[in-house]
Amino acid sequence: MTSDSSLRGKFALVTGASRGIGRAIALKLATAGASVAVNFLNSQSQAVEVAQEIASIQAARADEAEVMLVKADVSRRDDVFSMVEEVESRFGGLDIVVSNAAAGGFRDLADLTQVNFEAVLRNNSAPVIWLAQAAADLLAKSEGHGKVVAISSHGSRWSVPHYGAIGASKAALESLIRHLALEYGGHGINFNCVLPGIIATDAIASMPGSEDLVRAAGERMMLGDRTLEPEDVASVVAFLCGSASDLIQGQTIVVDGGISVRV
Repeated sequence: MTSDSSLRGKFALVTGASRGIGRAIALKLATAGASVAVNFLNSQSQAVEVAQEIASIQAARADEAEVMLVKADVSRRDDVFSMVEEVESRFGGLDIVVSNAAAGGFRDLADLTQVNFEAVLRNNSAPVIWLAQAAADLLAKSEGHGKVVAISSHGSRWSVPHYGAIGASKAALESLIRHLALEYGGHGINFNCVLPGIIATDAIASMPGSEDLVRAAGERMMLGDRTLEPEDVASVVAFLCGSASDLIQGQTIVVDGGISVRV
């Protein structure tokens, strides 16, 4: 969906980019020519490895793209604003924001406390608001359209065991993307979501019954022996970050191999 130079000259920030889908997105954007800010909170060593991989990609291309590491807790508004300022100081601008970082324990709603629920919303829903507020002026100055892409999950639409609070936070995330498109779209900024299918990432692995869930998802895919990988999601995100997606606004694009359309 994106050529190796489709994002040349663009500056991107990817939150939660040290592993899993976030890592794949950061590498994909770098492969497409963008300078990438790799956000992390706790996984510093993994974030360094991602930055090193990006630097290798950029060195092989012999272009002027850059890579930087930026530590920030995206659930905290002040941290997000400071992070965006740091990115601007290093890159001189910002064209792309990918809101990927998420958190929240797997538990039944019957066991949920007020603190649990507030933490899930603070980590999974609120960051896209703070990112939009902090980056809007920079994104509006982007040559072409500024791009914001958020990563949702099937829990926003499906009932998944031990996933009620996280699913609600992802449904809220998709709604926020639509309303951010309404509020900021007139400034030349696209807001969209990508909803990945169930992928065997570290985050999914910590979920009770994850092996059965991943296996069942694979069996329901309608693509023969094809499996769903983080790189497949990253390719769609990269498309939404490029100019070919300028007329896609406020949408949630499902990347699950057809699982969600089956009876």
